Amino acid sequence: MDDQPPTEFSRSWIREHLAEERRRASLLGEIREAIFGAQDGLVSTLAVVSTVAGASSDKYPVLIAGIASGLAGVFSMAAGEFMSSKSQREIFEAQIVGEREEVAERPGEALAEMAYMLEEDGLPSAEAASVATVIAQHPEVLLKTMVEKELGLAGEHAEGTPLQGALIMGGAFGLGAVVPILPYLLLPHGMAIWGALLATGAVLFGIGIVKSRWTRRNWLRSGVEILLLGAFAGIAGYFFGSLLPGLLGAPPVAA
Repeated sequence: MDDQPPTEFSRSWIREHLAEERRRASLLGEIREAIFGAQDGLVSTLAVVSTVAGASSDKYPVLIAGIASGLAGVFSMAAGEFMSSKSQREIFEAQIVGEREEVAERPGEALAEMAYMLEEDGLPSAEAASVATVIAQHPEVLLKTMVEKELGLAGEHAEGTPLQGALIMGGAFGLGAVVPILPYLLLPHGMAIWGALLATGAVLFGIGIVKSRWTRRNWLRSGVEILLLGAFAGIAGYFFGSLLPGLLGAPPVAA
């Protein structure tokens, strides 16, 4: 769609433009969930496989721990996202009911609040009161405006469902978890440790670069930041995995 508006802002152009902006905002929310899920899958699974690899010279315990951790993480992240989104929607709906009651039963209070919020936004007091009076003549418009300005809710324009968010989060976590596990399927144990670190680091760095497109941060700084986080998790996991058998009085697990 052409981003350049016509000379006259027709209703059809405005409708399409707003729909596109809302779709873009919804897409950014899904991208946030996917990035978060993938990062968590990469870092947490790397930490698990590195810890077990540090405690064992056999790659099969590492594979079992990594796969089990990845599968558990997929279901845990999906369930957590589903319940979080569902609960958030239910809370929003309850808040909207409260605002609806205020508009219907205490219109004077709603009008005063609207005028005050408009004045907070920078309108002079007289103009804020005038605009609020016009809005208050249309209760549904008043309700929607109060929901957005007072509660900070997007209302009916919020897109996506809890199930959709859960699938995105769980799927992204699963894809991320595969990366540090694969080297242990394809390489000898000693090489797999470094392979997992390098593969995970490369993917994390790539995610940081992709994320910078929407955060508008420097791509190199964004990539290095998330890379260092993953490196810390992997190295710390291997270090503690090497120490734990001795601390617990058990010999390292051998092949």
